[in-house]
Amino acid sequence: MKKSGLYANINAKKKRIAEGSGEKMRKVGSKGAPTVDAFKQSAKTAKLKDGGPSLAIGRGEKLPESKGAGLTAKGRAKYNRETGSHLKAPQPKGGARKDSFCARMSGVVEHAKGDAPRAKASLKRWNCPGW
Repeated sequence: MKKSGLYANINAKKKRIAEGSGEKMRKVGSKGAPTVDAFKQSAKTAKLKDGGPSLAIGRGEKLPESKGAGLTAKGRAKYNRETGSHLKAPQPKGGARKDSFCARMSGVVEHAKGDAPRAKASLKRWNCPGW
């Protein structure tokens, strides 16, 4: 079962109060109330419902398929800034991240409904075995 988010909980409580539950809203900073950081984090994840940050090849945030797809340093910085993530640069020389990426992205290609050209290009860029 999926947990409700911060704003869903707040709206549910406001609805209960309007219906006469007798509850009261806590002030920010009081014991048990959401913190300012909780609101900031919730706002970051709420943006992702619209599909995440807009990244474009023309602005230099993504590489075209011919150059191996994937994000550039500028694109990773923008994504991290807007979502609070910690994306790192590709690791094509080897290591645990490479193994994990190759396994996950191979599954994307296998289960794709279409040709998945960007996924195939990224597998080649990361020097994944078989690509």
